Amino acid sequence: MSGGDGTRRVRAGRRTVEVHRPDKVLFPGGGDAKEYTKGDLVEYHRAVAPFMLPHLRGRPLMLERHPDGLDGPRFMQKNTPDHYPEWIDRVELSKEGGTVCHTVCDDTATLLYLADQASITLHRWLSRADNADHPDRLVFDLDPAGDDFEAVREAARLVGELLDELELPSALMTTGSRGLHVIVPLNGRHDFDEVRAFARDVADTLAGAHPDRLTTAARKKDRGERLYLDVQRNAYAQTAVAPFTVRPRPGAPVATPVRWEQLDDPELHARRWTIADAVEQARTNPWSGLLNRGRSLGPARRRLDALRG
Repeated sequence: MSGGDGTRRVRAGRRTVEVHRPDKVLFPGGGDAKEYTKGDLVEYHRAVAPFMLPHLRGRPLMLERHPDGLDGPRFMQKNTPDHYPEWIDRVELSKEGGTVCHTVCDDTATLLYLADQASITLHRWLSRADNADHPDRLVFDLDPAGDDFEAVREAARLVGELLDELELPSALMTTGSRGLHVIVPLNGRHDFDEVRAFARDVADTLAGAHPDRLTTAARKKDRGERLYLDVQRNAYAQTAVAPFTVRPRPGAPVATPVRWEQLDDPELHARRWTIADAVEQARTNPWSGLLNRGRSLGPARRRLDALRG
């Protein structure tokens, strides 16, 4: 449904969301990259909502906004503006020296509203608002020195094998940028310090076993050509890109859950899916209930300590 002022009205459940300037180009075309408009971004979110919302509900967000598209300025938004509709959920959480009123995306209407605001990428907390100090996700961010996806593929196998040895379930996701995320579901009983210490020890164990390929050095100049096993996101108020969110790169690539078997697919790379085809991958249910199996880290910690001797 369109208005005479160029505004499009989109129905989402019981609500109608206005999409302003739907023909505005957010992702300019060029080379192999297709052009996508704000209307395209909204339609993608409407289609992916059933698959994306379970990963967003109840979680504080940081929004990466590009009001004038990829060629314009970008800003990161933590506080929810006063003009946002009252029906959008918010949560006020502490930060150093005050509080932040984060947006929470619990329904399709909110997802579409955020797309209308040119919130291209949704970065989510690893904990839920009602248990903010205790994450229910642990994330290893596999960050290559360049755009070498073979190094990422190799590192993911090593992380997955060690997690299997520790008897922890894990899920794999393309980032839509250069790397992969390996995600471990937790039961929410450990605080961030405990979770990050465990993640750091896993990363150090792998980097120690493969010092020529992997590193945990936080400073780029100390990494050389080695892949960085980044565990810094496992901390209070830190965020990771949400499953099925779009990245601000040409062609509108999407951070997309994959099955572990897909790691062997020669066509797999960090930007394999875009807003044109990510919903097809979502329909295959690549994580198939895995993230409902949140674990305690206690037994895995004992196994890891035994391995490290």
